[in-house]
Amino acid sequence: MGQDIRRLFENENKDSQEKMEQGHEARFLKKLDDAFPETSIKKRFSIWQIAASIVILISLSYGAFKFFQIPEKIEPELAKQDTSNDAIKSLGDISPDLKKVENYYLANINLELSKVKLTPDNKELFDGYVLKLEELNEEYKRLSVELTENGPNELTVSALIDNLKIRLSLLYRLKEQLRDLNTLKDEDSQNAII
Repeated sequence: MGQDIRRLFENENKDSQEKMEQGHEARFLKKLDDAFPETSIKKRFSIWQIAASIVILISLSYGAFKFFQIPEKIEPELAKQDTSNDAIKSLGDISPDLKKVENYYLANINLELSKVKLTPDNKELFDGYVLKLEELNEEYKRLSVELTENGPNELTVSALIDNLKIRLSLLYRLKEQLRDLNTLKDEDSQNAII
């Protein structure tokens, strides 16, 4: 049963001297083309590929344009700063981030001031804090003038921010002292009743 495979192949080659009919390959390719029309599929796919490429190209161009575009809001501010040196600059004129910091502190200062309830009992304490706040406000104006004249530097910017922090902490301290004063007043009135 065991035969040498080489002999089988030699015998096979001798036995099969048959050739395919003339034109067999051409008929097969024609049937294949009829079953799967190559040109219409290629045209459809190429149109979709071109359209997708155009959409991607436009999207990338628009994204790059938006990414590298300088915000329009900053340009007029810069032009305004160069033309009029007479106006006093604030932190917001230097950078948008510093403007956020300045607005945060000023909003909190105004909010805390609006929460303070002025009564005849706390008027003296309140007036003392208001005087301190006015001094700090005058110092802030002086620093703003220095910022305008000398241009932005680290010391002036830090001093302006510190000034805002001190004003806010003063208001927190005022609220705390008013709360303590009200607590003492309530305790005294309860002791007087007993």
